[in-house]
Amino acid sequence: MAYDRADWHYGGDYPKGLPPENGATHIGMFLGWAIKRGLVGDLHKEHSVEAVAAVRDGTQSGRDFLMEQCDEKFTDHDLSEEGNAFAKSYYESRYFDDYEACVGQGLPSLYHVEDSPENRAKVEALLDQRFATWRMPDSKAPGSRVTRRPGSKKRPWWRFW
Repeated sequence: MAYDRADWHYGGDYPKGLPPENGATHIGMFLGWAIKRGLVGDLHKEHSVEAVAAVRDGTQSGRDFLMEQCDEKFTDHDLSEEGNAFAKSYYESRYFDDYEACVGQGLPSLYHVEDSPENRAKVEALLDQRFATWRMPDSKAPGSRVTRRPGSKKRPWWRFW
């Protein structure tokens, strides 16, 4: 299952003058964070050992990893079981809004966010917070695991606020 793909972003109404890899910056920041937190999938543990190590030690960005090791696609094969559970809960529902609030303010588009160590550090701190909240079983925050009584209906994430 694909969570996101760079080509979904750099086609169509993509801002002129930006390189295609800018369509992968937001994806790469999430994937780089997951790699650094040990949430990388077995595929990369076996076949991308040097690249995983490069992301962990900061000599390669998550965006470059996505472009070179993942064929520009962020899928469930890229993450561990826990990483996938978090991505399904958070990446698909809340990540883009958080990403924009964290590093996209005042820019012409989110594709103008620089893939810099400073921006990656900001996004990683945000993801650390969201991940910690998600791991709390009684949390009612968006992107968190929510315990419900048997038979109760699942509520959309925005109803938890």
